[in-house]
Amino acid sequence: MAYTTINKSTDYFNTKLYTGTGATQSIAGVGFQPDWTWIKNRDRTDNNVLYDAVRSQTKRLESNTTDAEDTKTNGLTSFDSDGFTVGSASENNHSATNLVSWNWKANGTGSANTDGSINSTVSANTTAGFSIVSFTATGSASTIGHGLGVVPKVVLVKSRTAVLNWFMYNSNFSGANDFITLNETGAVQANSVVFNGTAPTSSVFSVGTVHGNGSDVIAYCFAEKKGYSKFGSYVGNGNADGTFIYTGFKPAFLMIKRTDNTSNWLLYDNKREGYNQANDYLNPDNSNAEGGGDNYLDLLSNGFKTRVASQSINVSGASYIYMAFAEAPLVGTNNVPCTAR
Repeated sequence: MAYTTINKSTDYFNTKLYTGTGATQSIAGVGFQPDWTWIKNRDRTDNNVLYDAVRSQTKRLESNTTDAEDTKTNGLTSFDSDGFTVGSASENNHSATNLVSWNWKANGTGSANTDGSINSTVSANTTAGFSIVSFTATGSASTIGHGLGVVPKVVLVKSRTAVLNWFMYNSNFSGANDFITLNETGAVQANSVVFNGTAPTSSVFSVGTVHGNGSDVIAYCFAEKKGYSKFGSYVGNGNADGTFIYTGFKPAFLMIKRTDNTSNWLLYDNKREGYNQANDYLNPDNSNAEGGGDNYLDLLSNGFKTRVASQSINVSGASYIYMAFAEAPLVGTNNVPCTAR
């Protein structure tokens, strides 16, 4: 695991809440110019919409659908020095509704990478362990450069031009043939056509034949940085005094999925509600409005603790994966106190 040189997590990841106006508005206060922004309306049944700087700001994908990319001229219209600007599109700016955006910093629009058998365009932030990778599939098993310089723990891949699932490789799965889909509720599956049965290296990740010849593809790659990010797994215990999962930091973003059976993905952050016993969730795999009031988990100073015997989070003996990013690192020269909520 790589040690972080990050003293302020919000320089690389930040959650920003805002209220829709139905008219063009600039959303400031992110703290940096984001390169990947994921937006969800908290109050309405609207899709999760994802934009990044490599595909260009008006190109939209949806985490809860298999749809190909489309151009949304009134969606996210620019990435700005302290946030982003949204147009009138309902899913990212519906009037008088509450919205959440999750924002990551990569390295702008990207540059050419020739490390793999397929050339790629890569926007890589090696400090934060995050890269955005664009490439065109050939229909054959291939390798693609990711630009991180270390082995990624998670690779999330989506065709931009074909109606296909969001495929996730995760190092916590039992083998390199294994994958799970972000837009569905299903368990882990195994098929070499997705990641070619090959684990990533410090320079490339692999894809199989699933995307076909000529399909434009986007990938989001994550390497673990101690004190800033954690991509782990746990086993549920099935009671209210639930499993405690140590991350080494207070989570600012937490996404969880059961892997051995059907369940929704759950997504939490440290800005919505903002205190334990009221941690509201959203679902990356569907368009539902925000849910809460079930006291599913507590976000703590050094990890999180499950609080119910729910299918989605804490069935006895069930297997789960999670992705977490820090509110404040516990390593380096950071002296910000990390308290529970």
